[in-house]
Amino acid sequence: MDPTAVSVAAVRDVGPNAVAIDFETPAGFDARPGQFVRLSAEIDGETVSRFYTISSPDVADTFEVTLTVDPDGAFGTHVTTLEPGDSLLLAGPFGDAHYEGEAETVVLAGGPGIGPAVGIAERTLGDGGRATVVYRDDDPIHEGRLAELAKGGARVYVLSADEGLDAALAEALDAIEGDHRTFVYGFAPFVEAATEAIVGAGGDAAAAKVESFGPAPGTE
Repeated sequence: MDPTAVSVAAVRDVGPNAVAIDFETPAGFDARPGQFVRLSAEIDGETVSRFYTISSPDVADTFEVTLTVDPDGAFGTHVTTLEPGDSLLLAGPFGDAHYEGEAETVVLAGGPGIGPAVGIAERTLGDGGRATVVYRDDDPIHEGRLAELAKGGARVYVLSADEGLDAALAEALDAIEGDHRTFVYGFAPFVEAATEAIVGAGGDAAAAKVESFGPAPGTE
């Protein structure tokens, strides 16, 4: 979709330094959980853009993105002031690492990767499938949605940042019945650790759908 103005429907705190923003879905916009969009705003006379992954299970009437907010960043500071009726410029969707109706999904998420993880898991359950989320973060976000996923039958593992992924992933894969698809979302160090864990658990890392968010903050 060419750049299009989208209206804010709601802004919610979803954890430490994190907000979820619901946008009214513009005509012709179609996307799946796990794809990402470019959002742009005019800040101090300059156009500032950032990419965010869709974190809602669908985009029927509204769609959601989840942002971890850098209080020193111009864009993050701007979005925390948004109110319903305000608008940003949208382009997209982009990306191939998204849900495509898989009957069983296993999502490994680090940090802000929990956004697409909850969206994919919710969509999987809604479509009658089985879902697993393995999430690593010292300051978890979307805890309410993770709890609802667990109540709905998903397997949910929440790990601290210094915990390895191997044990949780091995347990998750042992419980799988039939074919599945593994997804990985997070900053580059997490993606590397997740890929190693998939191989170590006997999974097929080459078949996983992977979206790296680039270097971890503060490492560039």
